[in-house]
Amino acid sequence: MSEPPSKSHGRLSIAPSVAPRDLVSDRPSLAAAWCAQVITLFPEVFPGVLGASLTGKALDQGVWQLDAIDLRVFGEGKHRKVDDTPAGGGAGLVLRPDIVGKAIVFAQRRKKLPLVYLSPRGRPFTQSVAREWADGPGICLIAGRFEGLDQRVIDHFDVEEVSLGDFVMTGGEIAAQAMIDASVRLLPGVLGNASSAEEESFSAGLLEHPQYTRPAVWEGRTIPEVLTSGDHAAVERWRREEAERLTSTRRADLWKEYQAGLGKTEDSS
Repeated sequence: MSEPPSKSHGRLSIAPSVAPRDLVSDRPSLAAAWCAQVITLFPEVFPGVLGASLTGKALDQGVWQLDAIDLRVFGEGKHRKVDDTPAGGGAGLVLRPDIVGKAIVFAQRRKKLPLVYLSPRGRPFTQSVAREWADGPGICLIAGRFEGLDQRVIDHFDVEEVSLGDFVMTGGEIAAQAMIDASVRLLPGVLGNASSAEEESFSAGLLEHPQYTRPAVWEGRTIPEVLTSGDHAAVERWRREEAERLTSTRRADLWKEYQAGLGKTEDSS
């Protein structure tokens, strides 16, 4: 039985066909590359913004690979139907478990990766989650549509639910691109300067300090004198104090966790 077609991007790009084919010799296997799979009704929106800037360059270089799997080809009937009305009644449509199940099985035959369903009821996506994903072999994201995904799929495949934030979107594709971007930029060599990832927001549990650059005076506003003093210790102290000030005033939740972490560090010293 032939397998449904799929779309891939990067050095492992595979042309749509009724069955995946071996790649030509100048397209080597990237089995060791970090992989992002997305099961979606709109594979044509990928790579989207992921194909630009540093993530796009890393994709072209084979640092990571993207496999957008078209859910529609697993649908039934002339119109490749993938959904049905909610059991028990109600508005909207629900993605069918048999259809999504086939797509998951197909994805796992290509590369077995942790499964994540993008859902507003999932655990919040944070920098630590991005780091967790970047440290692994990759991730398979299920981009939901309509009223959601049949719960039996989540239970059967032990799918984790992750949320981009406390809001509802029309589908999971934008959220998937955001999460993939946050994870890919943490892969070795993507940013170029490893210290960039260490100094930005959330890396130390704090919001990032303010940034400045030339000209020294703009619209009557000057760069803080400490940043042009040449005193590196003073600069680091200022940046830490500003990060703490911003976090304490803007993100009480992060500030509470940060202070709790400081307490644990002091107790262990």
